[in-house]
Amino acid sequence: MDTERLSPDLAQLNAWCRNTLGEHLGIELTEVGERTLTGRMPVDHRTHQPMGLLHGGASVALAETLGSIGAQLQVDIRKKACVGLEINANHLKGVHSGYVVGRATALHVGRSTQVWEIRITHEETGVLVCVSRITMAVIDLPPAAQPQA
Repeated sequence: MDTERLSPDLAQLNAWCRNTLGEHLGIELTEVGERTLTGRMPVDHRTHQPMGLLHGGASVALAETLGSIGAQLQVDIRKKACVGLEINANHLKGVHSGYVVGRATALHVGRSTQVWEIRITHEETGVLVCVSRITMAVIDLPPAAQPQA
């Protein structure tokens, strides 16, 4: 095989996220496609801001988690890594409880950059809560980090 990409198996991808911010926030990956990745996050004490609403930073953490993993699924993991270059978010609606669902979709997958759009909705109502866009830099792994044949 010429390239080695991360498996789109959800159990493996969720295991890959152990001991990360995503796990602390309760993020769970729920669906993987060729150029999409979906996950959900609880709206609770871990993700609230002081007024009892979903914290904008938690929405951005969900967006970056989905965009980063989605981007990594597009490259040869033996040679490349994807790192966040820029992220923005528009917070459209407040949420107090339940779950939010984020769906990341690749808008551009290039050799040196990728651009992903993440739409976050309230799981129960389907109301759009946040729209985010992340630009990922695709970098070469240093030789010491590359697996030896």
